[in-house]
Amino acid sequence: MKFSVLALGFDGTIAERGSVSADLRAVLAEVRERGILIVLATGRTLTHLRDGAGDLSFADAIVAENGAVVALPRAVPRLLCGEASIAFMQALEQAGIAFRSGRCVVEADAGDAGRILSVVRSLELPLALSFERGRVMALPAGVCKSAGLREVLHAFRLSPHNALAIGGAANDHDLLDACEYGAAVEWGSEALKNAADGLVPGADPASLVPYLRGAIESMRLPEARVGRSKVTLGQTREGRPVIFTVRARNLLVAGDPRSGKSWATGLVCEQLVLLGYSLCIVDPEGDYGSLEGIPGIVVVGGTAPLPPPREITRALHHPDLSFVVDLSRLGHLAKMEYLRTLLPDLVRFRGRTGLPHRIVVDEAHYFLGQPDASEFFDFELGGYALVTYRVSDLHPQVLATMQAIVMTHTSDSRELATLARLAGSKDDSAWSGLLGDLAIDEAALIRATGTEGAQPARFRLAPRLTAHVRHRAKYRDVPLPTDRAFVFTREGTPRGTARTLSAFVEGIASAPADAVDAHARRGDFSRWIADVFGDQTLALEVRELEERHRHGEVVDLVTALVESVSLRYEVGAPGSERRPSGRAAE
Repeated sequence: MKFSVLALGFDGTIAERGSVSADLRAVLAEVRERGILIVLATGRTLTHLRDGAGDLSFADAIVAENGAVVALPRAVPRLLCGEASIAFMQALEQAGIAFRSGRCVVEADAGDAGRILSVVRSLELPLALSFERGRVMALPAGVCKSAGLREVLHAFRLSPHNALAIGGAANDHDLLDACEYGAAVEWGSEALKNAADGLVPGADPASLVPYLRGAIESMRLPEARVGRSKVTLGQTREGRPVIFTVRARNLLVAGDPRSGKSWATGLVCEQLVLLGYSLCIVDPEGDYGSLEGIPGIVVVGGTAPLPPPREITRALHHPDLSFVVDLSRLGHLAKMEYLRTLLPDLVRFRGRTGLPHRIVVDEAHYFLGQPDASEFFDFELGGYALVTYRVSDLHPQVLATMQAIVMTHTSDSRELATLARLAGSKDDSAWSGLLGDLAIDEAALIRATGTEGAQPARFRLAPRLTAHVRHRAKYRDVPLPTDRAFVFTREGTPRGTARTLSAFVEGIASAPADAVDAHARRGDFSRWIADVFGDQTLALEVRELEERHRHGEVVDLVTALVESVSLRYEVGAPGSERRPSGRAAE
């Protein structure tokens, strides 16, 4: 992940006895020269901070009073809560408690915390206490450094997922948690060090000089000891959750056509957006339009004219927006031409801004299999999810960067061999049995590549938040090959075939009740939807109807089946006058 924001605690982190050394000021100037925003977050009031530290021009913004006050350049300081309660301060005076107040914060010696809490309880005030070294601060509940930091980042159109936070005190926990990477100084709070992603080694603020120089040399956030942002892919048959740690890791989603790859990828995308990550999803076949149901996701293209690629990167300046670029109405050559502009634009844009955090490319073999793949793929920052049924066609250098693989049903021997080699396994025979046996709602995960003897973990995919609608127009009206058609039978005798979903719906509606009953009891309807269309959501819904029918729980199976398919694929319900005919649609 690109390093774009530096959030710093003050007392004991960058300052000794309220003073920041000349050497540290110099390296902070270097940080700003590299285009990194510096946010100073402190429990002090602005007046107290300026009196002690003097010139604060090394920071682009200040979060003071433990998050209650935000000071931006050339703007009047803004309060994020109400001002300090006069009744509260009068009660402290009456109790003989020495305190100091700012616009919002009331602070005192930490040894008086018990008595202050008694005052808060007696007045029934919505205040919470937090500690910074030997001081205790009283502020409205919910006010903290991270709240102030988010206000600053919103003003500058920056994301906490591109932020490095460094702190050393007890009131820095939420600051470190809010940023993609939180580092605790080795000379600070023991509890903070135990909770942080990493440590700044040393004995005092002077140790920050080499640490920060190393950070701006790479311009990437360090690798965390334990990734905090995680996606739940599903659970094993034993009920254990299957987790994918996000960070900048590259993810490969591979499997046969219509095996559930875009379902699994959409599952990952939903959770990433809800975690606050910005995505750009390249959607060649129109598989991801339903993601627009998640706040912050915008679909462009599809039935509407596609904007120029430059307009997409311009819109991605907003870190709280994600885009699905629907290319489904373009021919293959037009898709290639569009992406030959968009993908390099995204690489350059991410190099400057760090956005989007993740780029998802479906049908990746078409665009990342050529010798010039380096122009279309960001090898430095990573953060890709590539989706393909032809892993063997991806450029070897691109494949080498994949750090996790989600595999759906795979039967092609060439692809099985490629996946096995990619995961560091010399024997793909076991893989053939496992991946060829996966159901439509199952997948397997390799957590890291290049590890000798790595074994895939089989699991059942988690539910999706949004519907997954595959190629509505295509599967509704475009005929399938004859060998993929649904064959309606009655007592073993073929009675008609359905080569489109429209014909399938008509066939169910017109078939004799005993024929529909027999198909449902064998699970033929759900199996056909799963095997031919790879639509896990609809297949599971139909499978449940079939199961309930076997137990006598469905009164009108035909109507229930027709409604399930018709609603999902916008297939018009068949006319009731066709029902008694007893003939399946051809």
